Amino acid sequence: MWLSRGLLLLTLVQTGFGLQNWNIRRESVLLQNIVTYDEHSLLVHGQRIFIFGGEFHPFRLPVPDLWLDIFQKIKAMGYNTVSFYVNWALIEGEPGVYRADGIFALEPFFEAATTAGVYLIARPGPYINAEASGGGYPGWLQRVPGLLRTKATTYVEATALYIKTVGEIIAKAQITNGGPVILFQPENEYYNANLNTGTCDNYTSYDRPYNDCDADYMQGLLDMYRAAGIVLPFIDNDSSAPSKGGIFAPEWRIDNSSKGDADIWGHDSYPLGFNCSNPTVWPDGYLYTIGYERQQTLSPSRFEAITEFQGGTFDQWGGTGYEKCIQMYNEEFERVFMKNNFASAPGLINVYMTFGGTSWGNMAWSQAYSSYDYASAIAEDRTLTREKYSELKLEANFLRVTPAYSNSSVQNLTTELYTNNAAVAVTPLIGNGTSTNLYIMRHSNYSENSSLAYKFIANTTEGYFTVPNLGGNLTLSGRDSKWHVTNYQFGSHSLIYSTAEIFTWKEYKSLTLLIVYGGPGETHEIAISTNLTSNQLEGPKISTTSGNGSLILNWETSTTRRVIQIGDIFVYIFDRNSAYNLWVMDFESLGLWGNYSANVGNTTSAVVVDAGYLIRNAEFDRAGLYIEGDLNSTVPLKIIGAPESAQSLFFNGAELEYSSNPVTNEWSTILKYETPTIEILDLDTLEWKFIDNLPELQPDYDDSLWTLADHTTTNNTRRPLLTPTCIFASDYGYNSGGVLIYRGHFTANGNETSLWLATQGGMAYGSSVWLNSTYLGSTIDSPSYTQLNNTYNFTTSPGKSYVFTILVVNMGFEENPDPGADQMKEPRGILDYEFQGRNKTTITWKLTGNFGGEQYPDKDRGPMNEGGLFAERQAFTQPFPPSESWEAGAGFWTAGFELDLPYGYDIPLSFDVEPSVTNGTLDAFRAWIWVNGYQYGRYINHIGPQTNFPVPQGILNYHGMNWVSVEIWAQQETGAKLANFTLTAGVPVLTSLKTPRMAPMPSFTPRLGSY
Repeated sequence: MWLSRGLLLLTLVQTGFGLQNWNIRRESVLLQNIVTYDEHSLLVHGQRIFIFGGEFHPFRLPVPDLWLDIFQKIKAMGYNTVSFYVNWALIEGEPGVYRADGIFALEPFFEAATTAGVYLIARPGPYINAEASGGGYPGWLQRVPGLLRTKATTYVEATALYIKTVGEIIAKAQITNGGPVILFQPENEYYNANLNTGTCDNYTSYDRPYNDCDADYMQGLLDMYRAAGIVLPFIDNDSSAPSKGGIFAPEWRIDNSSKGDADIWGHDSYPLGFNCSNPTVWPDGYLYTIGYERQQTLSPSRFEAITEFQGGTFDQWGGTGYEKCIQMYNEEFERVFMKNNFASAPGLINVYMTFGGTSWGNMAWSQAYSSYDYASAIAEDRTLTREKYSELKLEANFLRVTPAYSNSSVQNLTTELYTNNAAVAVTPLIGNGTSTNLYIMRHSNYSENSSLAYKFIANTTEGYFTVPNLGGNLTLSGRDSKWHVTNYQFGSHSLIYSTAEIFTWKEYKSLTLLIVYGGPGETHEIAISTNLTSNQLEGPKISTTSGNGSLILNWETSTTRRVIQIGDIFVYIFDRNSAYNLWVMDFESLGLWGNYSANVGNTTSAVVVDAGYLIRNAEFDRAGLYIEGDLNSTVPLKIIGAPESAQSLFFNGAELEYSSNPVTNEWSTILKYETPTIEILDLDTLEWKFIDNLPELQPDYDDSLWTLADHTTTNNTRRPLLTPTCIFASDYGYNSGGVLIYRGHFTANGNETSLWLATQGGMAYGSSVWLNSTYLGSTIDSPSYTQLNNTYNFTTSPGKSYVFTILVVNMGFEENPDPGADQMKEPRGILDYEFQGRNKTTITWKLTGNFGGEQYPDKDRGPMNEGGLFAERQAFTQPFPPSESWEAGAGFWTAGFELDLPYGYDIPLSFDVEPSVTNGTLDAFRAWIWVNGYQYGRYINHIGPQTNFPVPQGILNYHGMNWVSVEIWAQQETGAKLANFTLTAGVPVLTSLKTPRMAPMPSFTPRLGSY
């Protein structure tokens, strides 16, 4: 429930935080004048803009030619901005060497954003969290003695090259240099520190003292980015909301210091958390309703910025799978929770994620599997099949044509003033300098799933109206929330009120277009300020009345659209599902704005397209109207608001015949979809070749080239050294995920009876142990444990040489959410051991991970793609391995195959696995799936849940040769096999997207010194 501002301030005074202390306004130093801000919104080129955007990480889609596809799909939603992380671990895998070319280059990402006309918010960290291994930290930071995310000299020095280089690259792409970047976020989610630094002792949170922080570190980071050329405003992302917050907010320090402060304070909001096991349950108290009050407390001279709002969730090993998450974060969630965001009138909302992609190549942190679908609006395979995409499109397009929103004054939530039903909660956004007022209606009990009837008491400049005026009731149907408006300006006209939600409006030379919609079977009513009467051109009959300078239209929503003419106004009335097929496409403009749709003043140079699956772009050149889009079925095409001088229509380059309505100037035609013939091969028919992937068990195996574990000390601040020499993998440069292998040599005296082993690899990790070639056992791994201990029994013969071979899988490093806590430094590999009957020093240890460690040879696929198994060290996972003499068997398989799919279609492909079960129990094994050298799937049969592994075109060659490889590690004595391994095609989409070029994928060449 909303607190009144007076009550909130009284509470602050009573707790000792007087106004004279906390509300100290400090102006940030503007280094440019293109991007500015005030208490309402961001301003670009002097124009007020509501930033509505989505998160998209280029490193989770390693085909640069497909980045434009995502940008266009995001812009088609009505969004104007994309926020992105940069993953430090991928571009400085070798300390002191910055590699950001090929699939890791940022410049093509910037170019694609510019082509699409989408602004960018850069978030390069150095810490990003992001469910990425180490939170985006390279593994070699485990060797840095200084506390991470602090001013510790060794840590700051370790970040210097990355910050300088990535800062300079992003600086060139700032809007001040003609690029798409408009905001810059250093660091990420800095909170929950307990450092005793003394630099933040005078910080307090919104309602309680804040632990601590390192303002010196944060200020130093800001200075480093400024030195690299960043001149844009710094924005913050505080993840301590709602109970805490305000650290580094520019007006919240009671010591009048601005050290480390952002220019714009922003915060996370994940109201329903990250557990999808009960997708229909919305617990009490999870709807965050104090956003405006908190903003007025923490940073009243800046707008509220929701830097990350819940676009779904990640799933974990052993989780429910994304199907339930998609059900939980669906279109109803967007109607209720997103519109609740709007109720505090934030100036920026970034939806995390809008496209998730894939955590390929060991990129994920230990708790997450390969898919990063995130139940986001755009699926992992880039398809648009989720209703939430369309719902968000409706909401975004309304705000694009409602500038009064960004300048509105938020009022207290009420159940008394604006309806006749106390079960309806209303938040008014009152026009500030305009007569337009906006109202957000929802159930008082936000999780209520029943239908609720009410009337809207509209306070307008023409007086009070009880709406519907012409009969019937308004309805909140289940989990729903709606916009109502009064005195709403659309061009030179005005709505006295509307209970139907507005999709968009456009004002052309000779007509004004207004498009509204409602839910199925709902009654709605609008009143237009006019002395004219209406003429119904299409659809089921509506009720009307006129007089006293107003015209009222009343109807029940139908699946058949209605068109009403009122002079030069054309009102199009849709049901919500039909409105999902509408797309608003801006024409490129001359001057400052170019292709960017953020120009809210552009209500004339645009066209509304009623079509099917996706409209990507529209251009008007001389007399030709050129539409680009995608189809998954044959659909009608209607151009609403066609340019008056246009004479010809093209779709994806082909000229179409069309009919034109002489009254509305609406064009109509049919877009034909032809189902292509697709032949997907049966993987069982391939000529699979095999090689032993654990030759280390052979008696004559030579490990002389392996790394000797001879360090007697460690800089690791997270774990003490408990062994004679350090055997933490990262101390020897093995930071990539995947399998770590240890070889422990000793000469027996016959008294040895067991090895007690403590290993750590992250959630859902596993380990197995052999003595010479004898299998001793495996840990019973679980998604709940990052560390396990086990005892392995055996006998030995005196004087004989033995070797332990131990496999430990690194599932990714932990994230580092708490500054100074160094969670990321949790080691991977062997933590400790006891050798029953002998001293620890008896064993001489060697180890390996990915070949070359930090001097990894495959620069194209990056430092994290490969692990330590034999086939990976030899590069056999790459195309065209030397498999001619290999046989069929178990361990590492590889096979080549050709695809010949039709051009002009975007065809989602995935590798699918069926869980293997023996006697009712899931077999204990894990597998890695490689496609043309890219590790695109981590599968754990006995933990799950992922069994579907989408692979994009550009990693798969749709028109030529491919190689797929599979590694299997059985953690049971009976062995294992991958059951029903298939390549599956989704629905082909006829597309205007250009065929993407292949990602770099060098073929196999022998590696000098490989072992």
